Amino acid sequence: MPIAEITPTDLKALLAGSAPPLLIDVREEGEAAVCSIEGSTLIPMNTLPQRLEEIPAGRQVALYCHHGMRSWMAAQWMARNGYDALSLAGGIDRWAIEVEPEMNRY
Repeated sequence: MPIAEITPTDLKALLAGSAPPLLIDVREEGEAAVCSIEGSTLIPMNTLPQRLEEIPAGRQVALYCHHGMRSWMAAQWMARNGYDALSLAGGIDRWAIEVEPEMNRY
């Protein structure tokens, strides 16, 4: 199942729109403590199955991690479970480079 990836610039525009996706950070707590995208909800990838009920079924979700691999896998899993899921291509690292250059990076 192909998963839609979204660029940081396109995600920024979606988040500013009238029906923004729910933004989910699938990294671990220690990573999120370094930096995160404002408005995101931290749901580490390994806890996603147990916390799926926290995510509204009819709302698009955009997931991100450090470089994009975990969010791509999580988006694939969510799509198989009926969600309209996007993965941030390049993760928060690319977001920091292209959208928020003042953001801490690791």
